[in-house]
Amino acid sequence: MSAAFDEKIHETLTDPKLQLAIYKATGRLVEERRKSIEPDVCPDYQELRTHAHAIKRHTIEHLDHYLEEFTRQVEAHGGQVIFSKDAEEASDFVLSLAKERRAHLIVKSKSMTTEEIDLSERLEHHQLESVETDLGEYIIQLAHERPYHIVAPALHKTREQVADLLTERLGVPRETVIEKQTMIARAVLREKFLAADIGISGANFLVADSGTVVIVENEGNARLTTSAPRIHIAVAGIEKLIPRAQDLAVFLKLLGRSATGQRLTVYTSFLSGPKRGDEIDGPDEFYVVLLDNGRTKLLADRGKRQSLYCIRCGACLNHCPVYRKIGGHSFPWVYSGPIGAILIPQFLGVRHEPGLPFASSLCGACAEVCPVKIDIPRILLELRSEVKKAEAREGAGRLERLAFRIWAWVMRHPRIYEMAGMAAASLAPSESAGWVRHAPFNVGPLRAWLSQRDLPPPAAKSFRQLWRER
Repeated sequence: MSAAFDEKIHETLTDPKLQLAIYKATGRLVEERRKSIEPDVCPDYQELRTHAHAIKRHTIEHLDHYLEEFTRQVEAHGGQVIFSKDAEEASDFVLSLAKERRAHLIVKSKSMTTEEIDLSERLEHHQLESVETDLGEYIIQLAHERPYHIVAPALHKTREQVADLLTERLGVPRETVIEKQTMIARAVLREKFLAADIGISGANFLVADSGTVVIVENEGNARLTTSAPRIHIAVAGIEKLIPRAQDLAVFLKLLGRSATGQRLTVYTSFLSGPKRGDEIDGPDEFYVVLLDNGRTKLLADRGKRQSLYCIRCGACLNHCPVYRKIGGHSFPWVYSGPIGAILIPQFLGVRHEPGLPFASSLCGACAEVCPVKIDIPRILLELRSEVKKAEAREGAGRLERLAFRIWAWVMRHPRIYEMAGMAAASLAPSESAGWVRHAPFNVGPLRAWLSQRDLPPPAAKSFRQLWRER
């Protein structure tokens, strides 16, 4: 585990207000999800999960076919598809189009994919104003932070902190009533929508057989982002594809329930190209930027490629005991929680943050609630193995490997094991809890291990001795 990762975790664990905010917010989401999938409400929930898993598996295994079909359909409806191998290519396209169209103001709806490529920062670096229009994302943008949660980006902020932020950044009177805070942001953002040259969105799903971009939301900001400006750019990972419009019924039933406990989100938008004929709403130009950024690397591994099935519902974060303790900003990239722990090493390499796959209790809650049945614990175990192999190649972890070899040798020799136990019992104080923590051999990896746990004092007599006496 890197020092930065460890420091972030420590900061979160020692902040009682932040701990309470995380637990309350994720707890509400867990409870709402539970109520929305009860048998009398959604009797076919488990069948939907199985069906969704099968659809995603089929799509990823035939991704080349569906990418071609989606591209044909988008172009047939007057749009353009741009393939980007990495974050730089995706950002460069947006920048070049903005400069070519003499755009000055860009509005963005909530999108983890644009967060992944640092699009807002790149646009601002080139003197283009980029404004987040989702309320949570707007708060995070004002705070100059990255999202804390996949679905609820400002989950860690209290209303008092938001009040201070709005006063500091917007110069408005301090207001702690949430509804009034929302109205303050709405007044600012409505002017941005009306003046924007380009609207940028993400995509929840890309439907191959119709070339449709599907966006689900609760605030209506995405609908304004994609219809008010004269240019709409949708930025999406290539894994967002599904084969047919009929498949949407499965995923829409799962996404809202898994994310927020809703049977269906308030707005579901189907976008397929620029406005046509006498239509009064919609953009004049429509672009879909399809992003690779490490995704095709996952296709080579049949076991771990299921990571690409993720529909970004955030359920695994809400149920994860580790995320609920260490929070979203402890993770070194935009994706956090169990899904972040498997995506980050695969997108950025296992040596980017070697401690990530180990930041899990392997309790299985994430796999239990995943709407598309991603076996996250199994992937974490595979990634742990890869981390250890990488360390071995680099010559790291020699002391740990030596310790395990010695331990294995001792375990294979019963007499040596018994003598070691007797020696430990004779050296350890009989009454002191925490004796190992203060022992002279408490160094290196043992010190880190014992910082969060303890060993009881050895018994005065071993089991073998008691057995012989009886």
